Amino acid sequence: MTSASLEPFTFDPYDYRFHDDPYPTYARLRAETPLYHNPELDFWALSRHADVMAGFRDTVRLSSANGVSLDPAAWGPHAYRTMSFLAMDDPRHVRMRRLVYKGFTPKRVTEMDNRIHALTLEHLEPALERESFDWIEDFAGKLPMDVISELMGVPESDRAEIRRLADLVVHREEGVLDVPMPAMDAAVRLFTYYGEMVAERRARPSDDLTSALLDAEIDGDRLSDEEIIGFMFLMVVAGNETTTKLLGNALYWAARNPDEYAKVVADPSLVPDWVEETLRYDTSSQLVARSAATDFEMYGSTIPMGAKVLLLIGSANRDSEVFDDADSFRIDRADKGNLASFGAGVHFCLGAHLARLETTIALREFVSRVPHYELIEAGIERVHSTNVRGFAKLPIRVEVS
Repeated sequence: MTSASLEPFTFDPYDYRFHDDPYPTYARLRAETPLYHNPELDFWALSRHADVMAGFRDTVRLSSANGVSLDPAAWGPHAYRTMSFLAMDDPRHVRMRRLVYKGFTPKRVTEMDNRIHALTLEHLEPALERESFDWIEDFAGKLPMDVISELMGVPESDRAEIRRLADLVVHREEGVLDVPMPAMDAAVRLFTYYGEMVAERRARPSDDLTSALLDAEIDGDRLSDEEIIGFMFLMVVAGNETTTKLLGNALYWAARNPDEYAKVVADPSLVPDWVEETLRYDTSSQLVARSAATDFEMYGSTIPMGAKVLLLIGSANRDSEVFDDADSFRIDRADKGNLASFGAGVHFCLGAHLARLETTIALREFVSRVPHYELIEAGIERVHSTNVRGFAKLPIRVEVS
């Protein structure tokens, strides 16, 4: 069935009514038209799990070189300047990814375990003492930024301002169809800050990730300062935001499903399952863009070369062809694998292990102290973003054991 059958139904990711609850829209897309075309906004969209996962792995017909966002200012051949190797195809992509991997190693992430524990308790324990607090403002918005900043070597005194700028980069007001000026200004400030930091580390190396990236070398090839700064920007915007939203979504849906939370209270070894079910049920990154590298046929329609193609991650993770009772939040579900949340293929998220590690540690410490909690509904606010789903404010009331 083609997109013509959808009229007057329209899928518009800029519509914040859609952001409140996208899943009925996703269900209709999967059922009625697995290949959707929006001529006004000029994009195509894939919604079924099999197609989204195949899209991630298809580097012949689908290119990342124009960026991963619908925003016009973030789209085009210069998208790599803000999205680093996310907005590159091979061989540029694999070259930079291999060099970054020399510094951003699994060993370096694993060695952060104790520090993540310490940072978790530093923010969590004072919040729990108040019994009522904003989970985002007082905890989930702080921990990921502190972890990333710790890795990079950002001083504690600068972290609140870096977080404020990162929030501005992704924030969108209703009806805004491009990157707004405050976001552009915040991006410039972040690039300037990290540029100065790279210059300082080049003069005075340390044992942090920034210095490791400066040292990364393969057969004489090294990352340029511009490439390092671009990766740092990607980490602080994409890595920080998605983990903050993951932590918020985890608490929101566990509160909405108290019987599920009770399972984790009774058996804390289920915390990693709680993380995975949150990634499946309400993932932070709802969609990612590609561009058609050539004309190609799908479902009886031709996607023209150069067209924007959206991979609807949030839809793929609710596909009943893959997940049993897909619209139910079940922490101990057996079919937890094959998630689209961190991508697949050559562009699989390099920070996936860090995001899972942070979230698992944080939620394990929370559940060990909080046998019961509830949402303070009146204060809940969602973020405004075209592709990140989560909360700007999530006030909760806790009972501490």
